[in-house]
Amino acid sequence: MNALSTDRLLTLVKEYFLMTVGMFVYSFGWIGCIMPAKGMGGGAAGLSLVLSMAVRQLFGVEITVGNMVFIINAALLLVAGFIVGWKFGIKTIFSIVMITLSMNFWESILPPEGLFSGMENILQVIMGGILAGTGVAICFKQGGSTGGVDIVAMIINKYRTVRYGNIVMCSDFLIIGSSLLVGSTLNTVVYGYILTAVFGYTVDMIMSGNQQSSQVFIMSRRYEEITRAILQDAHRGVTLLDGMGGYTREEMKVVVVVCRKRETDKVLKLVRSIDPAAFMSIGSVAGVYGQGFQAIPKL
Repeated sequence: MNALSTDRLLTLVKEYFLMTVGMFVYSFGWIGCIMPAKGMGGGAAGLSLVLSMAVRQLFGVEITVGNMVFIINAALLLVAGFIVGWKFGIKTIFSIVMITLSMNFWESILPPEGLFSGMENILQVIMGGILAGTGVAICFKQGGSTGGVDIVAMIINKYRTVRYGNIVMCSDFLIIGSSLLVGSTLNTVVYGYILTAVFGYTVDMIMSGNQQSSQVFIMSRRYEEITRAILQDAHRGVTLLDGMGGYTREEMKVVVVVCRKRETDKVLKLVRSIDPAAFMSIGSVAGVYGQGFQAIPKL
């Protein structure tokens, strides 16, 4: 029992440490690259930047982006709590607090012009998007959440089912476009849309890039030989499904193999060496979980 408790404690320490690292990387992308390049983005950070500029122009009050992120997320959590219930994970609250602390930290030690003032603005924005996406992906992989759009999605889906991707796209479009109201230029808006694309691609690549796999369906009368070859030579598991030709009405087994993309060619060569006339269908799949692949993620 003590050993299990110790293992669980070490796992929790590792998860919260990596979430902290992720939020510091995310914040550096914004404070060290995106903001010095006069860039803009979506999500809570982008909205915080717009509101900070608006408050400064209207009231002459300076509010750091980090503090504004906390205010926005706290308000969203409060509203969501009354609408969908107080079912927020500790990791979500922890991540929101760490975003605030890390952004304030980088703002306090980094010069306003950033560390890459000699670099073209567009390159700084791209680098910032990569760093921010990397930080968020690290947090997501540990079961954390950065709040913002995630909370908005919870509220919207309470009353109407809307795809998360559509909510993100619409909110980012509105936030980036609204920066024109606080004096941003068209260049800033264009940078914002480029940042959104780079950010999203980076998160997707880190979250699923190392999980990209192929699912191969093989239809052949020599399925027994193919099965043995894949098991013994490719060292991959095989599933046999009952199938029937739609035209010939001939019954046969369908060999199903899930393997890494880099192993696909090896499977194809094995099949071709046994039955050149075999019919095969290959599809890309992301997020293969179980023995020999990724562990089932935490929900």
